[in-house]
Amino acid sequence: MRSFLNLFGRSPFALLQTHMENVARCVHMLPEIFEALEKNDYSQVEKLAEQISELEHQADITKNDIRNHLPRSLFLPIDRGYLLEILSMQDNIADSVEDIAVLLTLKPIELLDIFRDDFKIFMKKNIEAFDEAQKIIQEMHELVESSFGGLEAEKVKELVDKVAYKEHEVDLVQRKLLKSLFKAEDQMTYSTFQLWQRIFESMASVSNLSEKLANRVRMTLEVK
Repeated sequence: MRSFLNLFGRSPFALLQTHMENVARCVHMLPEIFEALEKNDYSQVEKLAEQISELEHQADITKNDIRNHLPRSLFLPIDRGYLLEILSMQDNIADSVEDIAVLLTLKPIELLDIFRDDFKIFMKKNIEAFDEAQKIIQEMHELVESSFGGLEAEKVKELVDKVAYKEHEVDLVQRKLLKSLFKAEDQMTYSTFQLWQRIFESMASVSNLSEKLANRVRMTLEVK
């Protein structure tokens, strides 16, 4: 426990950032697993899904360590509840990525030409939204140093706006993607159609949760 106390003594956000790095490893495996799917390499899809599940498990371990070792009596520059809420949102992103990986292993499916390109853009935009949210968490040390104000706070607010814009871009691509999916409905079984819908929803949750995370940090700034 002493090591955790020491980390929180230096900065209450050290382990929060470590957890976000674990989440990022999950998110950044998405292109690789869909590349394997595009090649119809279902054995590789299974292997990558297992790796993603293991990374999600590591993120869970870090999350639980933070929850279990964050002393209630330790002075924190932000409300303890806010910190744990941010942690929970980060963890939900890893959960969404694991959901995608699991869905890809349920049955062999294909990236059809009619929505292949739109899907790649969709995935890319979701990852970009997450990356901007991670930058916000990486700035938490500097926010503390600036007492949650000044130029550093303005920088974080700009990052929050970037996440919101990226999430908006995801929404636009998702609408186009869904239209393409419905056009291809007669090219797949009903179960495959439903599976792709669930994959789209889980993928979109990466950017949705990233935006919620960014807004939670912004609310923390406004409380300050």
